[in-house]
Amino acid sequence: MVAATALGAEPPGWDQEPSNNLRALIEAHKAAYAAFDKALHDIGGGSGSDRASREEEERALLAICGYAAVRERDRVAKARYLLEIEARGELDLAEHMQAVLQSTMWNKLGDRHAEGKLLMSGIGR
Repeated sequence: MVAATALGAEPPGWDQEPSNNLRALIEAHKAAYAAFDKALHDIGGGSGSDRASREEEERALLAICGYAAVRERDRVAKARYLLEIEARGELDLAEHMQAVLQSTMWNKLGDRHAEGKLLMSGIGR
């Protein structure tokens, strides 16, 4: 992998498309982000419309953060997309990091860890 990176090529498998589920989440976030941006520019911010679109964008981003990327292609796509969001300075809430970390917590049966469920619901805070 070091040799591939040093030569400017990506490791095998990094060019694969994400699953349909992750792709749908990313597309939903992009649409929600565009709607939020439009609401801010159309009305100058500060109205209920931009607040609603901001909340929708936030829910869409949290869905990506919380997506349990099991396959390598999903892990890579999720990481790349979240790094793009972070580079814009928009991956800044504690809930983002909690969702990302909790999406990696699995028990032996393949279910999310019980503590992760409690934290996401707000009970463990």
